[in-house]
Amino acid sequence: MEDRQRTDATELPVTDAPVPAELAELEDRIYAFNVERTGIRDGRLLAIMLRDDRGEPYAGLHGHTWGGCCEIKVLWVAEAHRGAGLGRRLLLAAEQEAGRRGCTRVVLTSHSFQAPGFYERLGYRRLAEIPDYPRGHRQVVLTKTLGDG
Repeated sequence: MEDRQRTDATELPVTDAPVPAELAELEDRIYAFNVERTGIRDGRLLAIMLRDDRGEPYAGLHGHTWGGCCEIKVLWVAEAHRGAGLGRRLLLAAEQEAGRRGCTRVVLTSHSFQAPGFYERLGYRRLAEIPDYPRGHRQVVLTKTLGDG
């Protein structure tokens, strides 16, 4: 009964500064649950980070592959480097690596003010739009079947 008391909503420790190790633990635990339910054990992180001579990041991408799918969580290029094809190169490199890992599909999201058109020009198609996320904008869910161009 004591455990139930510790989960009372008035006592839950909400934070806007989570400990990175605790976030990693949550990821590990949901992955273990997913493996238990599906039997699929091929999950791997995927990341590309580009840094300048001072070690400062100017572009990068991260996501993961699992069960024949690749999810891109973040693709970012510093403003000074935009428009030179770097985002395209990052995304294509991630797609190639995903293909090497046996993935046939890539899934990602982009807010309407970010770059859904960029992804569509690279062969992604819209699956869904979530209105007012954030307020006054939309979140767009996109996917691409690898090998479709």
